[in-house]
Amino acid sequence: MRDLKIPGERHPEKAHRPDNAQPKKPSWIRVKAPGGPGYNDTHKIMRDHGLSTVCEEAGCPNVGECWSRGHATMMIMGEICTRGCTFCNVATGRPDALDVFEPGRVAHAVHKLGLQHVVITSVDRDDLEDGGADHFAQTIRAIRHRSPETTIEILTPDFLKCDPSVLEIVVEAKPDVFNHNLETVPGLYPTVRPGARYFHSLRLLQRVKELDPTMFTKSGIMVGLGEDKQGVQQVMDDMRAADIDFLTIGQYLQPTPKHHAVERFVTPEEFKAYEKAAFGKGFLMVSATPLTRSSYHAGDDFARLREARLRKHNQS
Repeated sequence: MRDLKIPGERHPEKAHRPDNAQPKKPSWIRVKAPGGPGYNDTHKIMRDHGLSTVCEEAGCPNVGECWSRGHATMMIMGEICTRGCTFCNVATGRPDALDVFEPGRVAHAVHKLGLQHVVITSVDRDDLEDGGADHFAQTIRAIRHRSPETTIEILTPDFLKCDPSVLEIVVEAKPDVFNHNLETVPGLYPTVRPGARYFHSLRLLQRVKELDPTMFTKSGIMVGLGEDKQGVQQVMDDMRAADIDFLTIGQYLQPTPKHHAVERFVTPEEFKAYEKAAFGKGFLMVSATPLTRSSYHAGDDFARLREARLRKHNQS
């Protein structure tokens, strides 16, 4: 039985890689240790319902803040991923069979937490014919049934090895926001995101808009992996060409010495410049800070996203 708390068993594909130095974090990305009544309550609800969260599995630095407010990003389809991206702390290997009762448990937890906005993500499931598309759809429908007023944001895999039609299954379930992260600039894909394809991911988001023009689309990248500013600007242009509404940019943080090295820490001033450039290119919503993650402040950002669309429509 694998013990996913042991790095060598959690990431067998990285066990024999040379260690990368982990530089000291600057003051602007240090966070408080998680704890407190709100955090503990959220933790108990997750455990009582047997649910995984990307907050824990990916080692998110914002878990203390988010959980203390009762916000958690549910990770469906297990905690073992079929991919081995060099930046990611989610365990790699052969996943277990899907749990048919999981959508109901997620819906119950969302209701118990009283969430106005929920983010649902997953591991990659290249072992499944539909990549888990139907499981996403069932989870969306279960939440809608239990908490009809809750808005739903999904953060999906790329469905690279599936028939293109599986995307329709997810879109037809009508999430409010469809998010899929590009993660980095195309030139770094072979070393950062092996197994994925930049233009496939971009086309996936473009097809969501073609299938449902009213659905918000969202994507994000990390910086500090070795990209340059011109490359980030090009990704912004590619996203806008695909009609993506919402962009997130955050600092890459190295989970263990076996993961991809942090090439540099991007300053808050540089993040501000990226934000200004992205709004100038036409994104409805941009979140660009060192601690930005896909689901960080997602509910507040979704409200601003809707307001931005209304303003745009009223001006046109």
